Amino acid sequence: MSQPNEAPLAKDEGLPFPGIRDVPATSPLRWLARGFSDLRSCPIPSLFYGFCFAGMGLLITFVFEHAYEYTSALTSGFLLLGPFLAMGLYEISRRHELGEHCSLTPTLTVWRRNAGNIGLFAVVLGIVFLIWARASLVVFALFYTNEMPNLSGFLEQLLKMENFEFLAVYFGVGLLFAGLVFAVSVVSIPLMLDRNQDAITSMLASIAALARNPGAMLVWAAVIVGVTLIGFLTFHLGLVVLMPIIGHATWHAYRDLVEPLAEIR
Repeated sequence: MSQPNEAPLAKDEGLPFPGIRDVPATSPLRWLARGFSDLRSCPIPSLFYGFCFAGMGLLITFVFEHAYEYTSALTSGFLLLGPFLAMGLYEISRRHELGEHCSLTPTLTVWRRNAGNIGLFAVVLGIVFLIWARASLVVFALFYTNEMPNLSGFLEQLLKMENFEFLAVYFGVGLLFAGLVFAVSVVSIPLMLDRNQDAITSMLASIAALARNPGAMLVWAAVIVGVTLIGFLTFHLGLVVLMPIIGHATWHAYRDLVEPLAEIR
């Protein structure tokens, strides 16, 4: 069960490597339930971030409607940049856990708590995203053999499983990038926000959580992908509610997976 959160520690205080717990494979369902509870308890600040996610998705879709190779790369990039973009949602859950008043304003600048390490992690995700965007264009150039349709035509081809070789390569390459990001971001930002942990240790702790709990992490990854796809298939409008739930649930995943400092000191 989640433990009461500790106050952020001074950056010069020595921090042990985060202890990782074993959790059941069904834990992601409990995280989702807690995330939905946080959304209900703090609807206005949570939905603000949901509208931001949906707004960015809609903007990309409209701007690149006739350049679907860019749209697909940028839209799927939400999965890569999601841990950073959802930072405010983690802070909402943290404050709610502590019994503090729900407020949007403090979450907008929460990155200042550990700006250097969060900035380093953002650079890492940004580099991965740029490489993925370039790789996406290369895959389109090499394997997409059908006539270039508009975005709706492209989606229709995807649903009908046309050009299977392209789909296999595209999603195979995308899976590699998504798997890498998922491995280093399971608990990274919550750790940096909660304890002022450094970026490298936080990413290693995320990899350790994945290695120790492969069943739960596989279910959790499938849930994130599934929920995100539902959001896309509703023309991004579903993201208004679904992304806040995922963001809050990620905080509870961190609380379940990482031992409190009192237990590892």
